[in-house]
Order: sequence, then structure tokens, then C-alpha cells
Amino acid sequence: MDDLVLVTGGAGFVGSHVVDLLVLAGVRVRVIDSVTPEAHGARRPVYLRDDVEYVEADVRDRAAAARAVRGVDAVCHQAAKVGLGQDFADAPDYAAHNDLGTAQLLAALHERGFAGRLVLASSMVVYGEGRYHCARHGIVPAPPREPDALARGAWEPLCPECSAPLVPEAVPEDAPLDPRNVYAATKLHQEHLCAAFAREHPDVEYCALRYHNVYGPRMPRDTPYAGVASIFRSALAAGRVPRVFEDGNQLRDFVHVSDVARANVIALTAPVPVAGAFNVASGDPRSVADMARALAGPSGPAPDVTGDFRLGDVRHVFASPERAAEVLGFRAEIPFGRGMREFAAAPLRDPATAAAA
Repeated sequence: MDDLVLVTGGAGFVGSHVVDLLVLAGVRVRVIDSVTPEAHGARRPVYLRDDVEYVEADVRDRAAAARAVRGVDAVCHQAAKVGLGQDFADAPDYAAHNDLGTAQLLAALHERGFAGRLVLASSMVVYGEGRYHCARHGIVPAPPREPDALARGAWEPLCPECSAPLVPEAVPEDAPLDPRNVYAATKLHQEHLCAAFAREHPDVEYCALRYHNVYGPRMPRDTPYAGVASIFRSALAAGRVPRVFEDGNQLRDFVHVSDVARANVIALTAPVPVAGAFNVASGDPRSVADMARALAGPSGPAPDVTGDFRLGDVRHVFASPERAAEVLGFRAEIPFGRGMREFAAAPLRDPATAAAA
């Protein structure tokens, strides 16, 4: 394959694994990534490759984006500020990195007359709360959880019609989208921007990969912007007990980064392009406390279940992987137990003050 693929954020956690797999598949790769200390700590990542072209620049810089997209046949857009953040004061940074960064990339693609595949790294956060079933009313939307209820430890959402307990179910891609924090809102806006771009450019083949809780080597450590797996892993490495919010029984789908990277490569290189949104998930939901215990191992410390909460968090969200299997041809391969055992000993990135890639 002689195509040139641009990976934005290709020095980051997921992006660098996508780069590795593309190179192994014989694909020429260019990366645009600012490789800033805010994302990567004090040192340049040791895993950056000599056989890849790196444009060390911010995708929000129109001139840099124009240089990066020159001559590319496909784009894998990974660059983003991730995580729930610390509080609403982070909102401008999320909008700048995720909304403006995507807009500048798309404008650069427009100006060069791009025609090819566009794969967006989206997220399960666009769903907000997951899918719920009421015994009396069927599938119902879970209303936002109220601060007073959370303060009482009433974690589970109730039916908006009868206030009965709801049963969580796997979320399909056609579920209503209902982002419930700033990060989630910007990820959905990325989807909207890319979809609008594809509608106006008929030769562009666009799909969004909605990652669930990704974990694995190269996650950033010691940052509040990392995923929960990285936060727990950092705590254990520092000799601290992982602190689990609520009662620890909130369900998520933990998917290994190598599987996520493989989903991207399939979307970029499959003989027949696919369009639309796809859950990238294991299909094996586990609780947050399960994950903390798996990382600690049988001889490690039990997690500290604090009862604390954050208003931006949702209770349960896990995925149906069936559309990705049937249409994209992707199924996760690394089981939870094995993946967590490997991650417990895997290297993390240097400490960082923010995760912007």
C-alpha cells in the first residue's frame, strides 16, 4: 500500500499505537503532534519512530495543519484533550483543543481538496448515561443524577416515569446522544464537524470510532486528565491505594489499546470503506472496582471505596460491539484479565500536567 496516512496526535497514547500498526502494515505515515511537556512530560517519548515523518506542531495552527495534510490519502484524527478534567474552568481548553483543532484540520483538508478516508477518534462519552430498561416502561432515558441523591449515596438512576430501579443494557450506536460534561460535549461536536465536512465533500469516506475505556502501555501517569485505569495504575506504582468513587459498582467496558489501534487500521485500510459510528469495545462490562482489584492483583491492596462523586460522571455505560463486528469486521481480542495483568507491569508516560494528545 503506497498511500500516505496522516495521524493527528500520533505521539500520544492511542495515536502512537495506531502509527505502529500502520507501519507494520506497510503504510507510509505522517504524524502531526505538538509533543508538548503538558502532554508528554519533560522528555520526548522514547517510542517515537525513525521511519515516520513527524510534524511537531499544533493542529490548531492553520499553516501547520496545511503542511501536515499535503499529499495525504487518509486521515486518522486522534488529537484531543481527554478526560473529565478538574472543573468547568477547563472548558476553554477542551473547546480549543477538540473543537477548534478539528475545525482547523478540516479547513486545511478542504483547502487542499482532500478526497479519502477520515477516521475520527470519538468516545462513548457522547452517549452520556448508557442504555437502561424499566420493567414497566421498557427502554427509557436515564435522567441526570441529582446532587442531593448522590450525596445520599443513591447512585442508581431511576425510571423517569415510575421511579422504579433501572437495569443497564449494552448501548448500540443508534442510542440517543446526550453528553453530560464538557469533554463529552466537545467529542460530540467533533463528530458533528466531521459529519458536516463529509456531507459537503462527497469523495470523503468518514467514520467515527467511539472508544470505550481504553487502557494499556503509554498511558500518561500522574495527571487528573488521564483515564481511570491510568489513575489507578499511577497510584499503585507510587505505593498508594486506588481511590474508587461512589460504591465502585459503576459498569464500564475496558478495551485494550492494541485492540483500539487495530480498529483504526481496519477502518483506514479495509478494501471497502465503511461509514457511520462504531463502538470500539470489548463487549465484556466490568465494574470500576473490578478493574482496581485486577490491577492490584491477588496480593495487592484492596481499593479504597470512598463514596465521593463527580457531577460529570455517569453511572453505567458499556457497549454493544455487534455493529463493529458485522460492518467494520472488528472484534476485540485481548481479554480483561490478561490485559490488566500486562498493564499492571507496563510502562506509563512521564508525568504531565494535561493530556492534549
